[in-house]
Amino acid sequence: MKVKPAYLVAGGILAVVILFFIVGGVVGLFASKEKAQAAKPQLPLVQVKTIQEESRPYVVAVRGRTEANKAVVVRAETAGPVAATPAREGAFVAKGTVLCRISTDARQASLDQARALQRTRQLEKQASDRLAAQGYRSQTQVLQAQANLDGANAQVRQGEVLLDQVNIRAPFNGVFDRREAEVGTYLSPGAACGTLIQLDPLVIVADVAERDVGGIQVGAPAAATLVSGEVIHGRVRLVTRDADPATRTYRVEIEASNPGAKARAGLSADVKITVGAGPAHLTPTAALVLDSAGRQGVRYVGAQNMVAFAPVKVLDETPQGVWVSGLRGPAQVIVVGQSYVSEGQRVRLPAPAAAR
Repeated sequence: MKVKPAYLVAGGILAVVILFFIVGGVVGLFASKEKAQAAKPQLPLVQVKTIQEESRPYVVAVRGRTEANKAVVVRAETAGPVAATPAREGAFVAKGTVLCRISTDARQASLDQARALQRTRQLEKQASDRLAAQGYRSQTQVLQAQANLDGANAQVRQGEVLLDQVNIRAPFNGVFDRREAEVGTYLSPGAACGTLIQLDPLVIVADVAERDVGGIQVGAPAAATLVSGEVIHGRVRLVTRDADPATRTYRVEIEASNPGAKARAGLSADVKITVGAGPAHLTPTAALVLDSAGRQGVRYVGAQNMVAFAPVKVLDETPQGVWVSGLRGPAQVIVVGQSYVSEGQRVRLPAPAAAR
């Protein structure tokens, strides 16, 4: 049967219309998918640095100062004017060196008189012993002669002590730091001749906060960097048990060798006291952040590219970064973008970091 041309035209138009709707639907579907994908938010991109765990000494870092091991004001034991000052101010003196000499006055004469009496009593004792051997002296007389000699000997010793007291001597090796009396100064018993200090060994004193003092033990190694840049090594010799009521800190003393008394007392020092050893990570300084609670730490990327926060304690500062404790094992620490992400958030890593 022959189809009329009008039907063919109508069928063609209908086919074109149906094809138009089909093609439009497919194109719209792909366009919707593209729009949805474009609207989907991108994960934040961060950069990380893989930091290996290393063993590192733990230290307590505090400010300190140097002090003399001993410092005494040397005083007179007897009265009189100063006749000489043999020791030079600021010079090193050995134990027993005369620092100030008081005028002897009549002390030498008193000693000479006591020695003369001593010789007399010795002769009397010898004569008494000879007579007693011949039966001309009683035992009582012999004992009396011995007592007289003993008394004379005691007077000589007393005179020698009084005469030696005019010499005010150094009680230990040290530096005669300051003279308090000059020639002609009248000194009464207890008056100061000068100040003697001992700088070898040298003592470095630090006031340690209560949160840090618990880990410090007597004998622990320590180092002090002076203002001159010189580093002095020593060991802890004292950790007080009673805190300063004003500062709530504890006095810690470090004893260090100081040959020639090169380091002075009263110098400021940066003190580092070793309190053990353990795992540590050398982290870029810029990687340190604060969490919502104000704790210092670092953000790192964990499993499934999730951000985590680890509180850390700064152990030491170096030009290469800061040594911190609080991380475990190799850690992918966020070094770029750490301030713009939060814990539990998924992030993207650059291709090399992601592959690693």
